[in-house]
Amino acid sequence: MPRRHTALAVILAAALLALTGCAPIVALDAAPGSNDPGCAEISVRLPDSVAGKAKRETNAQATGAWGTPTAVLLRCGVKPIGPTTQPCVNVNGIDWVLMTDPAAKTIVYQTFGRVPATELIIDHVSGVSDSAVLPEFSGAIATVKQTEKCLSTLDTDPGA
Repeated sequence: MPRRHTALAVILAAALLALTGCAPIVALDAAPGSNDPGCAEISVRLPDSVAGKAKRETNAQATGAWGTPTAVLLRCGVKPIGPTTQPCVNVNGIDWVLMTDPAAKTIVYQTFGRVPATELIIDHVSGVSDSAVLPEFSGAIATVKQTEKCLSTLDTDPGA
């Protein structure tokens, strides 16, 4: 009988250690279009790690989070943006519009020309860089058809 109690105590202690080592679920608000089938396609293809940060569980549909503390957040189903003068970069075939000041501690990018649109929030304080994060999502985002492309001022005809 004492052996059984010892074994049970060891199992309970191991379970307690495992539970205390887990990061809490990341609380996020789902985007208005998070139930779009395109978001489901993106969600099932999200990477297990981004810029060396492990994926965490979230409490909202079509969202993702990486790092402890959280360094990268994703929300699919945000309202698509139209033509903009905000900077746009193409990374592995995905157009990303920089929605915030590039010097901010937290940077927000949004896909351009894809519905549903996806938003990425990158915390620069955590030590991750845009160049390490954006390429990680190319495969998932590419499942949503691109209908428009970002243009730079060099691509437009000022005489037209």
